[in-house]
Amino acid sequence: MPRAKFQTLTEQMFYVLLCLREECCGMDILDRVPAVTLGRVSVGSGTLYNLLEQFCQAGMIRETRVEGRRRSYVLTDYGRETLDREYRRIRAQAEDYQLAFGKGLER
Repeated sequence: MPRAKFQTLTEQMFYVLLCLREECCGMDILDRVPAVTLGRVSVGSGTLYNLLEQFCQAGMIRETRVEGRRRSYVLTDYGRETLDREYRRIRAQAEDYQLAFGKGLER
């Protein structure tokens, strides 16, 4: 059986939504994701704009402003719920790791 769309998020999806907790445009997101992850995660522009379109269609973000080709977005309540659910899933995985190996996580 196929997995439901957005049941789990990729790292790129997670960080795009995380950036949209406050209004920003695509260029801001392209800069913020590597900054937040200390360069561990980056998002290509093609991937980003595809995700933004999918997130809009799913009701996870909404467009807030259009200035020429520059579009700004912000997280919706549904997007926040999705991000929160993914955060809880990731934490549960980390807790399982700690239980299995009896040690803390290091970055």
